[in-house]
Amino acid sequence: VQVVESGGGLVQPGGSLRLSCATSGFTFISYTMNWYRQAPGKERELVAFVNPEGRSTIYADSVKGRFAISRDNGKKTVYLQMNSLTPDDTAVYYCNARFFKFDFWGQGTQVTVSS
Repeated sequence: VQVVESGGGLVQPGGSLRLSCATSGFTFISYTMNWYRQAPGKERELVAFVNPEGRSTIYADSVKGRFAISRDNGKKTVYLQMNSLTPDDTAVYYCNARFFKFDFWGQGTQVTVSS
């Protein structure tokens, strides 16, 4: 199983980033896909969720209207489009695949929002 995030980096406040999470080794279309983040000194929190069909999404209140999660089941990839970024969005972002007891995580990608 592989879950590999990419697309993080340094961005100025108000800017945008698009994270990608490429996966392999499991039946992607059966899994809910999630983006979590963990800021220094804080607990890991759920940022966004998308169901297996890609038709249902859920967002943390702090990112609603700014972030958008999507998935391409043919490419076995999930994305997180992040707009209007603020310093509070600075964190390591993790991709998660979940199906009942099966729970796979990536290594994370750093997002830093700073001027």
